[in-house]
Amino acid sequence: MDVVSIGETMVLFASKEDGQLRYASNFSARVAGAETNTLIGLAKLGHKTGWISRVGADELGAKIIQSVRGEGVDTTYVTIDEQAPTGLFLKEQTTAQTANIFYYRKGSAASRLEPRDIDEAYIKKAKFLYLTGITPLLSKSCEQATFILVEMAKKHHVKIVFDPNIRKKLLTEEKQKHLLERLIGMADIVLPGYGEGHYLFGTNNSEEIADRCLRLGARLAVVKLGEKGAYYKSAKQSGYIAPFPVKEVVDPIGAGDGFAAGVLSGLLDGQAIEEAVRRGCAIGAFVTQVHGDIEGLPSRQTLHAFQQDGEDVNR
Repeated sequence: MDVVSIGETMVLFASKEDGQLRYASNFSARVAGAETNTLIGLAKLGHKTGWISRVGADELGAKIIQSVRGEGVDTTYVTIDEQAPTGLFLKEQTTAQTANIFYYRKGSAASRLEPRDIDEAYIKKAKFLYLTGITPLLSKSCEQATFILVEMAKKHHVKIVFDPNIRKKLLTEEKQKHLLERLIGMADIVLPGYGEGHYLFGTNNSEEIADRCLRLGARLAVVKLGEKGAYYKSAKQSGYIAPFPVKEVVDPIGAGDGFAAGVLSGLLDGQAIEEAVRRGCAIGAFVTQVHGDIEGLPSRQTLHAFQQDGEDVNR
């Protein structure tokens, strides 16, 4: 595997009508999860990716495995849990600019992930371990599994990439903030957004956020700045990467996961840091133009065309 990750993927039911859910009659059903979004993005670019998780022995679990596997991600280490259901979440679009997300994941199959779900031989063969700050907050056993994974990765010199991907509904205790800081310090590469930097460090300044990550122990920090691009810093170099302009942002959700896929893809291809970050910015921008988390993730050919000429129609 080029990249292995662990985490929960759920089915998103989104109302097709604007307004409160109580008035909704029609819903679309999509598969969505931060880790699998990134793994699928990498798979579409030709990289080998693997996912560790649990799903329930139900139709939602079957839908998730079918979708993730169908996108080219290895699901060998996805366990079917007979005792717990697959998680789901609902989305209501109250206005054109405002959406609310309602999670139904407590006691889900993925929240029961534990160290025995992890095969060390599988981790040993990976080039990168990709983690988010979501998984260790799902349960105590998920926290234990996350840190076991980190230990295995370090033992076998697998580079660790950590995206805080903060979900405030999961951050119920102050100590959990310190847990995320601990993971930043154990990672080789950290991918915080500027909003996450403010939550963790009390600043929106990208350079200060990167400095704090490096002081905690990370070797490279790449701060996502949304429509302003990104800032990267390591012990030897730093710089800003300009954003890729888009005509219209249709759906910003999933852009950060696409960004992570782009950065990892660039590094796997042997690109310099600034070029890998530029690829991340390109994919992040591309994803915002399509509804859904994975539907807008580009192939290598599509990405190249977007980066080079931005033509609307391929002829």
